[in-house]
Amino acid sequence: MTDQSANLALPYIAAAQAQKHVTHNEAIRRLDAFVQLVLESATAAAPPATPAEGARWFVPAGASGAFAGHAGTIAAYEQGAFDFLPVAQGFLAFIRDEGRLAVFDGGAFVSPFAASAHRAAIAGQVMEEDVALSGSFVATTMTIPDRAVVLAVSTRTLTAVTGATSYDCGISGEAAKFGGSLGAVAGSANVGVIGPTAFYTATPVRLTANGGSFSGGTVRVALHLLLCSAPQA
Repeated sequence: MTDQSANLALPYIAAAQAQKHVTHNEAIRRLDAFVQLVLESATAAAPPATPAEGARWFVPAGASGAFAGHAGTIAAYEQGAFDFLPVAQGFLAFIRDEGRLAVFDGGAFVSPFAASAHRAAIAGQVMEEDVALSGSFVATTMTIPDRAVVLAVSTRTLTAVTGATSYDCGISGEAAKFGGSLGAVAGSANVGVIGPTAFYTATPVRLTANGGSFSGGTVRVALHLLLCSAPQA
């Protein structure tokens, strides 16, 4: 009999073992890290200066700081220190900084729809930003990625728009591409569904004021898109 479980490497308590709580607590720590796996990032080269208790990262190649020398593992922060845990092919995780679900293929976290041999893939992604309104128009800091296929851009007015009677959601040259005369009242929402449209350069979204210039208000903008990746060598 081995001294740990086959899949998650959870340590077993040995017969007549002293201080059984040590082994038991180690198993609980691993379960807490692996179950419902949410990764802060799968590409961050170093941890933040003040990691949150319970936060987890996948450590990429070339990592530095506390991650150095632990490429290919899950870094789980608990009680002021990192545990570096092995990850197996087929593990699923939500990647928080990319807003996507991914599967570990033995080397990296890739789209669940990736081809197994060379990682060519298609992935759905949602990106969000809260935009403070001022002036005649405001462009988002986030951009529609180069070579993304956009399905929709949705909006929700978080705090009432002032200075304008409504707003349009679009891009430079097409002010209402994703919706026109949208509600200025807090709680107003719109899902600007379009025929799948490819973008070939990074493109910000614009919110354009109608009936005056923005003097206040906040709108949450969400991009709903598909990303395709080429096969690797």
